[in-house]
Amino acid sequence: MANNIQAIRGMHDILPDQSPLWQHAERIISEVLGSYGYSEIRLPIVEKTELFKRSIGEVTDIVEKEMYTFDDRNGDSLTLRPEGTAGCLRASLEHGLLHNQMHRLWYYGPMFRHERPQKGRYRQFYQLGVEAYGMSGPDIDAELILLSHRFWQRLGIADKVELQLNTLGTIEERLVYREKLIDYFSEHLELLDEDSRRRLHTNPLRILDSKNEGMRELIANAPELTDFLGSDSQAHFKALTETLKVLGIDFVLNTRLVRGLDYYSKTVFEWVTTELGAQGTICAGGRYDGLIEQLGGKANQAVGFAMGMERILALMETLPSLPIKPVVDVYMIRVGEQAERISMEWAETIRNELPGLKLQINCGGGSFKSQFKKADKSGAEYALIMGDDEAMRGEVGIKALRQNQDQQNLMLLQALEFLKSRF
Repeated sequence: MANNIQAIRGMHDILPDQSPLWQHAERIISEVLGSYGYSEIRLPIVEKTELFKRSIGEVTDIVEKEMYTFDDRNGDSLTLRPEGTAGCLRASLEHGLLHNQMHRLWYYGPMFRHERPQKGRYRQFYQLGVEAYGMSGPDIDAELILLSHRFWQRLGIADKVELQLNTLGTIEERLVYREKLIDYFSEHLELLDEDSRRRLHTNPLRILDSKNEGMRELIANAPELTDFLGSDSQAHFKALTETLKVLGIDFVLNTRLVRGLDYYSKTVFEWVTTELGAQGTICAGGRYDGLIEQLGGKANQAVGFAMGMERILALMETLPSLPIKPVVDVYMIRVGEQAERISMEWAETIRNELPGLKLQINCGGGSFKSQFKKADKSGAEYALIMGDDEAMRGEVGIKALRQNQDQQNLMLLQALEFLKSRF
């Protein structure tokens, strides 16, 4: 017998008992985004490889080691999207959304990176991206941080996360700082690990983000980017931090926070937690004004963030209780030929009258006893019960499955009023 085919390593199924938590989080996220006036954009999973090389940078880990890239039948190099910012900007440029306009957009879906799977880091992972275009001030930076903070409040995890904040200045300021970093680390080559030596002349700021404990002192003594910032960058960051203080958003200034992608400038931030081990960053973003020109557009402003859903859900699972509604509200039990026919009609009438009710009808037959077991297992609050006798009288029994209440036999209109009063 042939072996069963299994899922690709690092690409997981979301099973029926897991999906209610996903749906709960997705519903809250959509509501919060709507309350701030953000519109959804839906993007292709596959893009031209050149898009990511241009935006992310050819010497980043993502492009060098992690992308799923292939040639199609026409010989074009295509890539499964490793992140969403580049695709969102590509779509906005292609459809003229950035011409003298401001936009607040969000997207959601699977991303793909070929890296070693571990808890909180997968080869296919779900990501929410939020982007704002055409606004240059620190107020929109603050709005995105406020919006993400509201996610944590609504999801019940606000006390489990910490906001870390930094500024990278402009690209020109960072280039000067970059040369100082290269000079500094070049004087201590013997203390650099293999990854840091490889990054030294291509992306030296990433060395500051190294988790190598043996390099902690070396990194702590490196030049500070803040010493190279101009007055405009300093004023932008000061206005942002003062706004957050006024609004009661606590943050930690982390001058070693650089983010892994080349396109960031000025504001960068991360929401981190200590409850998920090594994969402690649940949301990260910042300003990337220069990326639009890199992709062929006119100079413009852009800021955004991305958050990994698997890590958000893992953090929610540490809560004492989860606010998840059952998949089924009402389970209909029916035994007998006439009962099976009439109960199907009743079920459709009830669904018409209560479109939000989750009513599951028993299919496949079975005794009253076996169907009650199915009703209990479904998680339903109530069972509707119909045998041939009830069908003849035009009645249905209603039995509470989670409370100690007597069963009632009701006519259809009475049953509808009963269910309306409870759902």
